[in-house]
Amino acid sequence: MLASATRVREERYLNLSTAFKLWNFLGDDPLSSWISEECCLWDGVYCNSFTGYVEMLYLGYQSLVVAGTVSPSLLKLHHLTSLNFTSNDFNGSLIPEFFGSLKNLILLDLSNANFRGTIPSQLGNLSMLETLRLGGNRRVFNVGKLEWLSHLSRLKEVDLSFTNLSNANDWSQIINHLPLLQKLNLRDCDLPSISSSSVSLTNSSTSLNTLDLSDNNLPSSAIYPWLFNVTSNLVSLDLSSNQLKGPIPDAFGNMMAIQELYLSDNLFILAKNQVMGDSGLNEIGKLADFRVLDLGYNLLNGSISKSIGQLSNLQVLRLAGNSFDGDVISEAHFSNFTNLQELDLSYTSLTLKFNTGRIPPFQLSQIKLCSCKLGPGFPDWLRTQMDFPLVLEYLDISASGISDSLPYCFSSVFLESINLSKNKFTGSVSRICNITAELLELLDLSNNLFSGLVPDCFKRLWSLTALNLADNSFTGSLPSSLGFLTPLEMLSLRGNKFPGELPSSLQNCTKLKFLDLSDNELSGEVPMWIGQRLSRYVDEALFTWKGTKQRYPQLGLLLAIDLSCNKLTGEIPEELNSLQELVALNLSRNFFTGKILQKIGHLRQLESFGPSSFSHNTGLCGPPVSPNCSMVEPPPSKPAVGGEEDSDEFMKWFYTGMGLGFAVGFWGFCSVVLFKRSWRHSYYRYLDNAKDWVYVSFVLLKARLVRRTKALSTSCTRSD
Repeated sequence: MLASATRVREERYLNLSTAFKLWNFLGDDPLSSWISEECCLWDGVYCNSFTGYVEMLYLGYQSLVVAGTVSPSLLKLHHLTSLNFTSNDFNGSLIPEFFGSLKNLILLDLSNANFRGTIPSQLGNLSMLETLRLGGNRRVFNVGKLEWLSHLSRLKEVDLSFTNLSNANDWSQIINHLPLLQKLNLRDCDLPSISSSSVSLTNSSTSLNTLDLSDNNLPSSAIYPWLFNVTSNLVSLDLSSNQLKGPIPDAFGNMMAIQELYLSDNLFILAKNQVMGDSGLNEIGKLADFRVLDLGYNLLNGSISKSIGQLSNLQVLRLAGNSFDGDVISEAHFSNFTNLQELDLSYTSLTLKFNTGRIPPFQLSQIKLCSCKLGPGFPDWLRTQMDFPLVLEYLDISASGISDSLPYCFSSVFLESINLSKNKFTGSVSRICNITAELLELLDLSNNLFSGLVPDCFKRLWSLTALNLADNSFTGSLPSSLGFLTPLEMLSLRGNKFPGELPSSLQNCTKLKFLDLSDNELSGEVPMWIGQRLSRYVDEALFTWKGTKQRYPQLGLLLAIDLSCNKLTGEIPEELNSLQELVALNLSRNFFTGKILQKIGHLRQLESFGPSSFSHNTGLCGPPVSPNCSMVEPPPSKPAVGGEEDSDEFMKWFYTGMGLGFAVGFWGFCSVVLFKRSWRHSYYRYLDNAKDWVYVSFVLLKARLVRRTKALSTSCTRSD
């Protein structure tokens, strides 16, 4: 009895800081509660209310907590059933082998926690384990063989996404030996081909209901024989971004439980060139509970049959990126879609025609119709969708041939993202002042015919993280209320007629990463605060928690500046030397004077540094424009006129870069996108979940600015 009481006391009063070395990076300390002697009162620690034993440690998603090492003293928690470290940072350390001795674990979540190396086979000793999540630990996380996984007969969920399974030739056989497995995520794992022996061992009565094999470049011959024998109970199947070819197999129609089917980014064609028609999708249309159909970015062409309306319970329809050139979609196709919530027909060139006054039977939350043909007037059916402001979240009708003014329905919308770019909208944009700002994060009105003053009402739009008003005919001073956009990360006002100095209020936008104010009539000097306020630093300092110390480097956030083709004067401020993370800089075609900063060439990330970045500033001297200040820059040549492609490049990095900073090196990612088809596709669609592909912006930004500065491809028309 005494021994039992002592054990309880050990577990209730265990100083967990001896088990983990944890420290807080920025913001409020989520571990501030770890000061009491009784650890059951600590945040993230959960004890059994009857026995007092520590049963759960949930340290996932703590705000900017860095977890350094884990000590074997964790083994003193003999009754631990749940261990969750997701979304922390273990600095590339190995998964401790002693985790395999936590015999009572039911859940182990080490996903997105920056581990490396191979998974210790000792995890195969966790015979009680039901949930195992190790995904998102970068490509250096080599899983190796999976034989140890077959010992975990109680597993119901396995997530190994974004890990390296290229050596796991036994992956399909192991899955066949997990009788209780319900959810399996092997996204982007470089899966090897399936052997014929694994097909023969298949148990068709498997409990598997959710399977994600996307982004693995699997060919049809490698996956179909195995897949169609293990999927009798599948509810959700994701095979997107593989190498699946030919017609859509009829066998998909035999999955009687299927509700969600993701087949985008493959090489599918359709029998008789019809969506639905005589293909395997015709059988799927008979399934009463089918909800999601994703066939985006395949090789589908021809026409869209009205029989697609058989999918009466469909909630998500994605046909984006296919070749339905010239085809017409009418209300006859959608007459049965009473439950439709998301419609994505982007990059299909489809023509959408609804009879005037016709009200669709659905209320959409996401409308993605980029490059479809909707104009010339703003569609009536779309106005009716905007009459449900609490439902509609995402609107992209860019490049849709609309020639109209902003409709009155924009006076009361609650959208998170609005993209009206590359149309011929005219008149004032004053109605944006009525947009409810609690949700709005992205507003893109670029490449239109808007004119007049930009309303000074951005105090109302305080939640914006991306604002693009480029390539219109706006006049008047830049609104001072831009300074209220403190979450703003990307701002483009290029190609307008804004005069005057940069408003000092912009220095409040301390999260800016991309700033493009080129091709305007801005004057005055470049303010010093660009290098001071827009380079939010964490000075090198020691952060201490529970006796542990860690030194953090300085952080500069601003990544790109384009101030070319204005009337800016004076010297280049030395404060630009502070922008340590600057990737691209263009100050050409202004009236700068003095000597070019010597230290600016030491910025280690700067990719576009060269004479063209400073050209056509006759008062500038020194490298890289001239060897020294005794030389005079030659007369400028006639400026080239940039086309729409230049603006397109900005748009692509503008979207794909929003949401997050950059955590990995440029070239490491660039080499991936050159060979990974699914990532290349993301350039040409503005992904609604940009966080997954944020690094793409490096490629696009560098390509645009390097091309622009070296070729001097600007739309500036003034004479130097």
